[in-house]
Amino acid sequence: MIPRGGPGAMNSQSRSTSFSTSVPQIPNQRAARRPSVSSRFSYAVSIAEQGEAQTAQGVAAQHQIEEEIAQIKRYEDFTTIDWVQDAAREQLRRKARRKRNAGLWDAGRFDWRHRIRESYDAAQGWIVVTIIGAAIGLNAAFLNIVTEWLSDIKLGHCKTAFYLNENFCCWGEDNGCDDWQKWTGLSPINYFIYILFAILFACTSATLVKSYAPYAAGSGISEIKCIIAGFVMKGFLGFWTLIIKSLALPLAIGSGLSVGKEGPSVHYAVCTGNVISRLFAKYRRNASKTREILSACAAAGVAVAFGSPIGGVLFSLEEMSSYFPLKTMWRSYFCALVATAVLSAMNPFRTGQLVMFQVHYDRSWHFFEILFFILLGICGGLYGAFVMKWNLRVQAFRKKYLTNYAILEATLLAAATAIVCYPNSFLRIEMTESMEILFLECEGAEDYQGLCDKDHRFRNVVSLLLATVIRIFFVIISYGCKVPAGIFVPSMAIGASFGRSVGIIVQALHEANPQSPFFAACLPDVPCITPGTYAFLGAAAALSGIMHITVSVVVIMFELTGALTYILPTMIVVGVTKAVSELFGKGGIADRMIWFSGFPFLDNKEEHNFGVPVSHAMIKDVTSIPTNGMTLQQIEALLAEDNYQGFPIVEDEHSKILVGYIGRTELRYAVDRAKRERTLSPQAKCTFAPPPSSVNASTTGVDITTPLGITPGLARMDSFNTINFAGSSSTPAATSSSSNFINFSRYVDTTPVSAHPRLPLETVMELFRKIGPRVILIEYHGKLMGLVTVKDCLKYQFKVEAMEEVADGHGAEQQQHQQQPQPGVSNDERLWELMQRVAGWVSNKVSIASGGRIRLRDSLDLPREPLVGAGAGMGGGSNSTVRRRDDQILDGTEDEDEDGVELESRDWERYPR
Repeated sequence: MIPRGGPGAMNSQSRSTSFSTSVPQIPNQRAARRPSVSSRFSYAVSIAEQGEAQTAQGVAAQHQIEEEIAQIKRYEDFTTIDWVQDAAREQLRRKARRKRNAGLWDAGRFDWRHRIRESYDAAQGWIVVTIIGAAIGLNAAFLNIVTEWLSDIKLGHCKTAFYLNENFCCWGEDNGCDDWQKWTGLSPINYFIYILFAILFACTSATLVKSYAPYAAGSGISEIKCIIAGFVMKGFLGFWTLIIKSLALPLAIGSGLSVGKEGPSVHYAVCTGNVISRLFAKYRRNASKTREILSACAAAGVAVAFGSPIGGVLFSLEEMSSYFPLKTMWRSYFCALVATAVLSAMNPFRTGQLVMFQVHYDRSWHFFEILFFILLGICGGLYGAFVMKWNLRVQAFRKKYLTNYAILEATLLAAATAIVCYPNSFLRIEMTESMEILFLECEGAEDYQGLCDKDHRFRNVVSLLLATVIRIFFVIISYGCKVPAGIFVPSMAIGASFGRSVGIIVQALHEANPQSPFFAACLPDVPCITPGTYAFLGAAAALSGIMHITVSVVVIMFELTGALTYILPTMIVVGVTKAVSELFGKGGIADRMIWFSGFPFLDNKEEHNFGVPVSHAMIKDVTSIPTNGMTLQQIEALLAEDNYQGFPIVEDEHSKILVGYIGRTELRYAVDRAKRERTLSPQAKCTFAPPPSSVNASTTGVDITTPLGITPGLARMDSFNTINFAGSSSTPAATSSSSNFINFSRYVDTTPVSAHPRLPLETVMELFRKIGPRVILIEYHGKLMGLVTVKDCLKYQFKVEAMEEVADGHGAEQQQHQQQPQPGVSNDERLWELMQRVAGWVSNKVSIASGGRIRLRDSLDLPREPLVGAGAGMGGGSNSTVRRRDDQILDGTEDEDEDGVELESRDWERYPR
């Protein structure tokens, strides 16, 4: 009987692939040393030179095996891409093309058709980027037009043309016109219609997302960061996600929810790039090429969202991409350029502006205003820390209790937002329109609701501060609901309202004390303070505070205003915001969502100094397979277990001399292929030992038995045991019967990435970031000691950070709370019980008022009894399917249902506190 890997093995599987070189261990080379990591990595490229030693038949067979395995394992859901393997495949593809062209040239058959084909292949990248950029620009223009109409239709309609929004209906007018008419002449009825439209739009958006594309919910930036880093999420960038995201996003914005479209614009832009690039075989078969396109699309998404092509490129460099070579930067620049040019040609606002809140300032600033700029920066950093802290708590509550009520939650949020925001003139309108009003100078511009009127200053300041507080509350509870939702524009709107209020106060102080030495730099009879610039800088501070980005924010704001004079104030504000934000923790909302969701992502912006070797983080008990003595029946029994996703190959169970590695996918493929080709006995002996010719070739840097480009996957397991096969025999003779002997040596990776147990953990993390292997084997003098994955590094990092928090005094507070008597029900459960009681009361009243014809209790699946105790389950029992294992980080090995599964229904690991 095959020993299992323990109860924790299934919870920590990992399909991983390595591609490096080392001298395989065989009996007569037991003490041989394996080359260094650098020499083995260089072999990944030199392996392309093996083509000359292959016969045509052998190359064709190897290519067939390579393609079949690649189709099986390359894009398995929730796996990670091995970038070393992918780079080697691209090198082989180029090598094969050069050889083919050389053969055609020598034979005199390289004519103009082949020249055109070669030119097309060389220019294919730029052609794809051009098509994608144009598609992103067209989609952005469509979304801008539809969003503005949906936002205005809640307030009224155009009598001359129903399909026109208020700006187009009253073209050339500053304060409305007779053609734009409110729905009725009664304010309470208009209020009710406003709420109905908000509910309708939010319900429709949430229904589309839940029914057709669950991955279309949210912003998508954190997931895209992981995808670009190599984490595969099947369907997240698919065609249906693109369609539903494009349809549901305007509805979500039009409903008035405190969410923005600038974050989701990155998602639909990357979806567009993924869908179009997969039409070309060059990108469909090569993940590294696709990564270039996705990085370029992220830049284009930000470019069309803010009208800032250079800012989009910098955002992709600063926030999105963990690997950003010069070629990717050029592709990103060109894609952003094309997308912005198409959007400008479409001119959706008919004003020449790429975004509604694009402004221009013709007045400069004064040095005494730096004091207020610093204040805006401090408030921006505090805003980001406050919103991230409480939003993550709301996200945890939502995932635990509200997963089954996604549509109802979005609908009620929209209703509450409409009810609270309608009375406030700055919250009633769409957020981009609000920012346009708050950014403008008072002179020569529209005076919205007396914003520039001196007599209404106190009322405007109170209204703006109320708008700031209310918007912060709704952003906290709305961001993360099951509609396309971004946080860029809501944060900018919050910063703009607060900044405008500060600007009005400073302007009032100057006018009350014009002779003060503090305002000596102001010229007489000339406006000294421009409140619109304070709104502009407040928006920059809030955006930087919530995302923890700096350079890209400065460039985006510069491209929005075109004012060189305000680059220095923007840099000051963003710098102060960054400094304050770092005091409360590193990483913006996207980074926090990555570790909240449990994605295996190593941030290249973080620096660690653990001071320990990799042996402290590695898995020491490893399930290994001996080279000889295993039967086919034992192999199939092992493959039937879900505990293992790959197996290191050792010489024998006692010495544990590392020979190589074979992945679960490769082993399954090899067994199926062997059974198709011939009839096999269940007791057929299997060998994984490379033949002598392979050993000789490997010592010279060439392994002629391993198919080109095949780099079997490695498995990551929390609990392993060496497999003991009773009665294992010696190496089968060459004359053994074909039905009693199977040779799997060609599928064994004899060159896995390995490291010494005393190698610093920081260096191993850099290997994961720079080289991109899935798993690194740990060996000492050729003996297998363990293995380490990204998940293990993250677990150790979380453990160290938790210990540091305890050392800093946070643990003392936790111990005090633990010593106090704990109530039977947590605060979250009390809140959930209160929500259930309120919902039950409302449903009873509706049922009584309708004479029993409407029963909300049944349709909402409300429990008959209140929730009591912590053991009542998650979400009243009906939500038990989303129960989370608190000891798991998602590592790409979970066998989840792929159809209709929302992101929150998978298993995650919360950040240790």
